[in-house]
Amino acid sequence: MSRKSKYSFEQKKWVVEQYLNGNMSASKIAIRLNMPKNGSRQIRSWARQYQSNQNAFLRSVKYNAHYSKELKEGVVQEYLAGKISLSSLANKYGIRSYSTVRKWVSKYNSHIKNQDYNPHPEVYMTKARRKTTQQERIQIVQYCLNHDKNYSEAAARFSCSYQQVYSWAQKYLANGEEGLTDNRGRHKQPQELTELELANRRMKELERKLKEKQEKNEFLKKLDQLERMCLPNSQNTDRLQ
Repeated sequence: MSRKSKYSFEQKKWVVEQYLNGNMSASKIAIRLNMPKNGSRQIRSWARQYQSNQNAFLRSVKYNAHYSKELKEGVVQEYLAGKISLSSLANKYGIRSYSTVRKWVSKYNSHIKNQDYNPHPEVYMTKARRKTTQQERIQIVQYCLNHDKNYSEAAARFSCSYQQVYSWAQKYLANGEEGLTDNRGRHKQPQELTELELANRRMKELERKLKEKQEKNEFLKKLDQLERMCLPNSQNTDRLQ
């Protein structure tokens, strides 16, 4: 999913240079940039990252990074060996936040397998809705469900939008294959409606008839006015008398 950094690359680089060169303290820099209360801690974190991997940690990224399953497992094992901290591991491997490493470790300890992560940002941005048949929708949903409900991966694989895949999956889980039938433009038969839907349909029909009657009365009224205007003056005078 798209992610925009609050601070530009130029700002981060200036902050790190000012801090590491001793020109300004972290607290003064935070005040100057109008940063929140934890601004000083953020600045020191940027400085550590810069010292470990230099500009790689300061570049703004448009999308979430792609971390392979092998990298995750290697980082977790290195942490469990007890020789390096979470933040040091994040700096060492170019991971933007130590909380990401902590999450991987937590999953490992809970016996949850860390998977490859590829965000497929294009599926979140596309607004076009690809036309599909019911069989195609069933195939897409089944693929999604068989891959741990990875909506973005299914969307990328079948050239759909994330929203389409998510909507189809929810309909399938609620109503099975029938939920993926395209009913757009189809008028339900009375026996297919619930009591509430029947009541709403009757209400709309009464509203339609009332509107027709009002329009008809308005038309007759205007017609009568027009006829009066077209009558000779003498007849109009007689009517007035």
